[in-house]
Amino acid sequence: MATVPAVALNGVKLGMPSQAYLEGKAVKDTRVLISDLCRQFYNLGWVSGTGGSITIKVHDDSIPKPHQLIVMSPSGVQKERMVPEDMYVLSPDGSILSLPSPKPYPHKPPKCSDCGPLFLKTYEMCNAGAVIHSHGVESCLVTMLHPLSKEFRITHMEMIKGIKGHGYYDELVVPIIENTAYEFELTESLAKAIEAYPKTTAVLVRNHGIYIWGDSWINAKTQAECYHYLFDAAIKLHQLGLDWSTPNHGPIWNVKGVLGSGASANMSVKAGASADHGIEPLRRCIVLDIEGTTTPISFVSEVLFPYARDNVGRHLSATYETAETQDDINLLRSQVQDDLDQGIVGAVPIPSDSAGKEEVIAALVANVEAMIKADRKITALKQLQGHIWRTGFETNELEAVVFEDVPEALEKWHALGIKVYIYSSGSRLAQRLIFGNTIYGDLRKYLSGFFDTTVGNKREIRSYVEISESVGVDKPSEVLFVTDVYQEAEAAKAAGLEVIVSIRPGNGPLPENHEFKTIKSFSEI
Repeated sequence: MATVPAVALNGVKLGMPSQAYLEGKAVKDTRVLISDLCRQFYNLGWVSGTGGSITIKVHDDSIPKPHQLIVMSPSGVQKERMVPEDMYVLSPDGSILSLPSPKPYPHKPPKCSDCGPLFLKTYEMCNAGAVIHSHGVESCLVTMLHPLSKEFRITHMEMIKGIKGHGYYDELVVPIIENTAYEFELTESLAKAIEAYPKTTAVLVRNHGIYIWGDSWINAKTQAECYHYLFDAAIKLHQLGLDWSTPNHGPIWNVKGVLGSGASANMSVKAGASADHGIEPLRRCIVLDIEGTTTPISFVSEVLFPYARDNVGRHLSATYETAETQDDINLLRSQVQDDLDQGIVGAVPIPSDSAGKEEVIAALVANVEAMIKADRKITALKQLQGHIWRTGFETNELEAVVFEDVPEALEKWHALGIKVYIYSSGSRLAQRLIFGNTIYGDLRKYLSGFFDTTVGNKREIRSYVEISESVGVDKPSEVLFVTDVYQEAEAAKAAGLEVIVSIRPGNGPLPENHEFKTIKSFSEI
């Protein structure tokens, strides 16, 4: 192991060493960890033939993650035979502080990972604690199933829960970038994919492999295992002629109306359809509003909202010390401060924690009651309401109501392979609670995902652009949006979506000459 002067090596900057820290326990432990993990990854087929790589930041509670040192495996070596002394140590800006000593023939001269520029870009953009580059055959083959696709999508698989920010009912989307002759040439494409998919924790490289990152090495490793499992499942489902991207994983139908897995992405007919009825896009989607569309407005206004309002104090008192409730309180503090700055009626200052639990809760209750009364569509309120409603559903104090035509329609669309999503101002948790606890049972099995105001306000065009880009359609017009609110319909239409307005009992009036198609039941769709 040697330290080096400030010169360039393999496209990565070199810098002066910080010897005391380099020889510390934290750096040594990280070196050992990488060599151990590479042996495991070799046995999984992720780093065979000297391919693949891993990098981990040296964890130190006293140092913010962006400023922590980086340990990185070398390039062109037998990954299963590496020892801790073979690792490179880099400064946060990519300067190499320590490199391995040369080994005798037949070993090649030491060389920092060819993945270095991509690792550094991922650290920079994602604040990751570790990045894994795998050449696992599953990650390679899955990009070949649809050679023109820019994304891999899968839903309703248990292992999706192992991917950060995803649940069983969510759709996992992994961007795919095109391979290049040299690893470093992928850096720009990787950066663009991360920017275009801010929620992703992985990027596939066609005919090559995958980059996966996490907050820590444990998180990165866990997700890597889940990604490879899901890729393997998709490949096997494809071999069976089944569609991994739909909730029911039903048969793939080719353009002649018979079973088969050889049809291209743009030339498929949904299960149950006939070629005589025309070819539908593979990813035809329906996005549904909740209040006034799937669920009576009265249930929301007369049941859910009063329950949340009446139980705010009890919920906060019972869960005050939990991390979840503290996160809710922090969001509310931020929102209330903005409201006070803007002179919003009903906003009252929330005292600091030093004032005592009771004083803080009293102020929170006053603000939440004012927000509910004004029907504020804000994340801070919706997140707290979702947590309160969860308690109500768990204790059977609440049972969700949907219109009687909804379950049959969801089941029908599901059988046809049409993906159905929910877009509501209520939190994703609240949405899952409603459809998971209806008077007709759990309807979540028919849904591919949930959108809330984190994608944007429901009356803004950009929100619908974001949704259409997230559900995997070639053009926005392949998405049908159903809502009871005229302003939402206008925004969705402006974004290019097909729109139908729901006319249900208790819904507000529509403007005259609005020109939107209307329905009174989902059976009309």
